Amino acid sequence: METITIKVDSEIAKAYQKADATKQENAIQICNLVLKQLLKPDSFEEIVTQIKEEAKVNGLIPEILTQLLEDE
Repeated sequence: METITIKVDSEIAKAYQKADATKQENAIQICNLVLKQLLKPDSFEEIVTQIKEEAKVNGLIPEILTQLLEDE
């Protein structure tokens, strides 16, 4: 894996910095999935389907994703 720098709003930066290692790793996995799909020239529907499939393969089931979003 490589390191890049992206700009995010201050709320996201603060929440990430305060998060424990597990939440940070989950955030990294989700960002990887989203960026990987967004940077491909596919249709939106294909992107959503692929993200869902890869999330399941990586153990990020809808319940976990919902929990991560609620833990802000």
